Amino acid sequence: MEQSKEQSIVKMLKPECELLGHDGNVFNVIGRVVRALEKNGLKQEAVEFRQKALKSTSYDEVIKLCFDYVDVC
Repeated sequence: MEQSKEQSIVKMLKPECELLGHDGNVFNVIGRVVRALEKNGLKQEAVEFRQKALKSTSYDEVIKLCFDYVDVC
């Protein structure tokens, strides 16, 4: 029971990801978020984010998705 509670807390914590001031190419943005997630031990979330981002139909949709997974700075 304790372990699942801890996992829930970890999922609520989002790693920081610097997007401002970098190439705004959608694939660069996706790569930066994926690397931030993986660097912080959130490999499954990185896979999930990448899949959702690549299925997105607009740049804006990808940017909104970024805010669900990382703290954009």
